[in-house]
Amino acid sequence: MAQKPYHGDGPDDWLRFVPVASAYALKACGVESASSWKRLAINTATSYVLSCGTTWALKHAIHERRPDGTDNRAFPSGHATVAFAGAAILDKEFRHVSPWISVGGYAVATGVAVDRLVRNRHEWHDVVAGAAIGVGGTWLGYWLGDKITGKSSRYQVGFDGNCVSLAVKL
Repeated sequence: MAQKPYHGDGPDDWLRFVPVASAYALKACGVESASSWKRLAINTATSYVLSCGTTWALKHAIHERRPDGTDNRAFPSGHATVAFAGAAILDKEFRHVSPWISVGGYAVATGVAVDRLVRNRHEWHDVVAGAAIGVGGTWLGYWLGDKITGKSSRYQVGFDGNCVSLAVKL
C-alpha cells in the first residue's frame, strides 16, 4: 500500500491544549468550578502524568508506523490523549455549570482527533486509544488527586514558589 504524504503541522498542534486552558480560563474569570485552585492543579498534574506517561510508554513499546511513514510512534495518539484529558478535566470541573461546556471540550478534542486522521498522522484506532487513555487517566488522576487533597486525607501538599512539598500524617 502506498503511503500518503505528510500534510504538515496543523491546528491540532495548539487545539489539543484548548480544553484544559479553557478550564483554567473559566476558573480565573470567576466561574464556579468543582475544585479549589490547589485541587485543580494537583488533579490536572496527576491526570496528565498518568495519561501522557501511559501514552509515551506505549509509543515506545509498540512501535507502530505512522500512515505517512514519518516514524514508528503512531500508537496511541498523543495529541488525542492531551486533548481528551483536557476535555475530561473541563467536564469534571464545569459540568455542573452547564453541560454545554463539557460538550464544547469534547467537541474540540474530537476535532483534534479527526485532524490527526485527515493529516494522515494516525489511523482511527490510534486516536480512539489516545482518547480512552486521556479520559481514563483523568478519571484515575482525579481519584488519586483527591486521595492527596481530600478533607480526610493523610497527605498535605504545599507550594512555596520554589518547590512542592508532600507531608504524610502518620
